[in-house]
Amino acid sequence: MTDRDSSTKQEHAGGFFSRLRRPSSKYSLGVLLVAGFVIGVSFWGGFNTVLEATNTEKFCISCHEMYDNVYVEYKETIHYTNRTGVRATCPDCHVPKDWTHKMIRKVQASKEVWGKLTGSIDTREKFEAKRLQLARSEWKRMKAADSRECRNCHTLESMNPEAQKQRARKQHEIAKEDKMTCIDCHKGIAHHKPEGMTEADEE
Repeated sequence: MTDRDSSTKQEHAGGFFSRLRRPSSKYSLGVLLVAGFVIGVSFWGGFNTVLEATNTEKFCISCHEMYDNVYVEYKETIHYTNRTGVRATCPDCHVPKDWTHKMIRKVQASKEVWGKLTGSIDTREKFEAKRLQLARSEWKRMKAADSRECRNCHTLESMNPEAQKQRARKQHEIAKEDKMTCIDCHKGIAHHKPEGMTEADEE
């Protein structure tokens, strides 16, 4: 067997990946870099467009599981209608703003897509049966993140205690001293509390 035959045999054995490693004899490095840049920018732009499209209230309530259940409740709350005209939408409360935590949350949300596909909460009865489990999962996530999404709008430091009612002022002072987080006290602020909650859930 000649050296050339041996080289051809090795090339076929390596296949597609060996061709990728070889320098191009047809295109210049500049052309390859420009093409890579254009493809990269296109991919990144498309990725971010899809990401932001799935990060809107319109997307969140596009399935009846959300629209017919928690969205109806949310519309009754101060986060939906208030004297200032400022509205907190679904992603404001459930999706972090910074990129890293947003990506983590989106990966976690893939389980919700599976729930949609399998119809685990596609009726009111199924939703109510799983409601406490779903709520506990979200409370746990928010507590672990020190109520990060709440703090985009609310912080104990920026509150004016003098403008609060005495009970609220006292509770916020206790929360500050005990290093509590928003969700410790404000479960049910935007949605009805699930039936079957225990004392541990209320704490």
